[in-house]
Amino acid sequence: MAKLQQRLEQKQVLQPQQILQAAILQLNAVNLEERILDELEINPALDQVEGTNEPEEETADDDDLDWDQDYEFEPPNIYEKKEYKDMPLPQKKDFVEYLADQLDLCDFIPNERAVAEEIIYNLDDNGYIAMEMELISDRFEMELVDVIGILKKIQTFDPKGIAARDLQECLLIQIDDSKHPVAHKLLLEFFDDVANHRYDQLAEKVGCSEDEIKKALDVISHLNPKPGAGHESAETISVIPELIMYKRENNWVIVVNDSWLPDVQVNREYVDMLAGELDKKAKSFIKEKVDNAVWFVDAVSERRKTLTNVMQEIIKRQPEFFQGNLNQLKPMKLQDIADVLKVDVSTVSRSTRGKYVDTPYGIFELKSFFTEGMITTSGEEISTIQIKRLLKELLCEENKQHPYTDEKLKEILNMQGYPVARRTVAKYREQLHFPVARLRKQI
Repeated sequence: MAKLQQRLEQKQVLQPQQILQAAILQLNAVNLEERILDELEINPALDQVEGTNEPEEETADDDDLDWDQDYEFEPPNIYEKKEYKDMPLPQKKDFVEYLADQLDLCDFIPNERAVAEEIIYNLDDNGYIAMEMELISDRFEMELVDVIGILKKIQTFDPKGIAARDLQECLLIQIDDSKHPVAHKLLLEFFDDVANHRYDQLAEKVGCSEDEIKKALDVISHLNPKPGAGHESAETISVIPELIMYKRENNWVIVVNDSWLPDVQVNREYVDMLAGELDKKAKSFIKEKVDNAVWFVDAVSERRKTLTNVMQEIIKRQPEFFQGNLNQLKPMKLQDIADVLKVDVSTVSRSTRGKYVDTPYGIFELKSFFTEGMITTSGEEISTIQIKRLLKELLCEENKQHPYTDEKLKEILNMQGYPVARRTVAKYREQLHFPVARLRKQI
């Protein structure tokens, strides 16, 4: 038989308005506009304020920012969402539609055309066919040799190398055998050696001089291994900064870029109705809508205040960056800002993720100002970005015939006062998109 027990415990429960504030803070400017329009549609107690409001300006309150260097910048224009009513924008075709248009230049019969479209619509983001030819052959009840014949025709489309089944085939499609016979032979017969940079005995295997091998490898290095990547899609995504900064009388002015968003307020008629005589059900309905409207207006206002406060603290903690030295970021964590503002670290995270600021030096994501730190042998704390920058310089300037191993890179960095481990070097190298030493080797 189950026993009844009494237990006392404390739980932290978020109020509905707190949940709403967190959700609104997480939205970027575009998504916030959609949320405001949705809220205006579903909540009759929420009204849109007629007319446009001037954007609110906040000046970074910090005496430490009294710098000698004076910048003269014109305040940037506030970003506005424009509607083109008189001149419609032309619709851009995506990459698949661009390839499908080239089918019209081929003399395919209906069944072959269907197979060709099946191939095109199964290309991955890099332009490779992501489906086995045997499956297409079975689906359309066609001989495999005929399906491959259709594939070969598609492989003549622009861009070169499209619809390849693997990297080797992709590169071979782009090579003209008559113009570059050595490069073609390398890809056809010695692809593994080329891909893994095993150049030591390559000239002897191919039966060519080292100079001919070097020229052939140079030709191969200029081929496109991802012919489908980098093509413009049907929609172009634009970044709209949440904040705009400019200098005024040696102080940073922070403008919350939301003047183009619908301004909202609580409908006074619904508030007045609560004071009247209503039945219980109607009064409960109106109170719920008014409360939701008040919470929503407060949440939008709180978002503006939080973004400004976070940006002010970032300016205080990164003085060298905002003096114009963009390579000097100090170590800074989300918790550092949270402690000063006396908010939860998740609030700072929501304020910086996917949010951008327009500065005189360019547009930056807020989270890019946060970096990890490391103590050098001299006792100075520096950002890991500086180590990555130095590592990139070493990799770019190394002797490509004898590239540095991760162990050697670790030794060089240690000698310069950066106590990093070999696995740390490997991690940073991968983040910088450099392969291992063996694959960086050239002849």
